[in-house]
Amino acid sequence: MPASGVPSAPPGTDKVIHFSLFALLAVTGMIAGFRLPFLVAGLVVWAGLSEFLQAVLPIGRTGGLPDALADLLGAAVALAVWLLVRSWRRSRDRGNVSDG
Repeated sequence: MPASGVPSAPPGTDKVIHFSLFALLAVTGMIAGFRLPFLVAGLVVWAGLSEFLQAVLPIGRTGGLPDALADLLGAAVALAVWLLVRSWRRSRDRGNVSDG
């Protein structure tokens, strides 16, 4: 686990990683079949808890609201895309059903 603010990374890389990891968690949660309200609640709790733990534990990392917001934005975007694609597929499939 690298320390916060790795100097060799371009500015903003940390937020991109936060966004991407939570987007991946959201998608894999949907693939695993978690119900949406439970998945959302778990992601919100994990975003806050992970940032809190980084701030209070002596692990050479810092926690903060911007990172938690990047986490939540990644999850929200991934879930929105997932739900839009699922809705589009369902409407497309209903249109392909023949009467007989």
